[in-house]
Amino acid sequence: MMLERVCSVTDLADGEVRRFELGDLAVAVVRIGTDWYAIEDRCSHQDVALSDGEVLADSCEIECPKHGSCFSLRTGEVDTLPATRPVAAFGVRIDGGDVYVEVD
Repeated sequence: MMLERVCSVTDLADGEVRRFELGDLAVAVVRIGTDWYAIEDRCSHQDVALSDGEVLADSCEIECPKHGSCFSLRTGEVDTLPATRPVAAFGVRIDGGDVYVEVD
């Protein structure tokens, strides 16, 4: 496992999502309060960037902007159709004001 620095904790506001490219991998990083999440930045239904979607803070999900499928920010599991396959979820670490994503 590798830790990849993506940003500073001050770079994302509460409820904000931003896309980061980690080599060949696109990751959507989300901040909800003091909690941070990172998932694969592509809907498993169609190749659409989840980082263009809406963060649903109350349910800890992100909604695909194309067809409305919702994905758990904790696990990457899909919660609503039309998507049926999960996306990868990654660990996030905060160290000294920097945000790191755990990738293989």
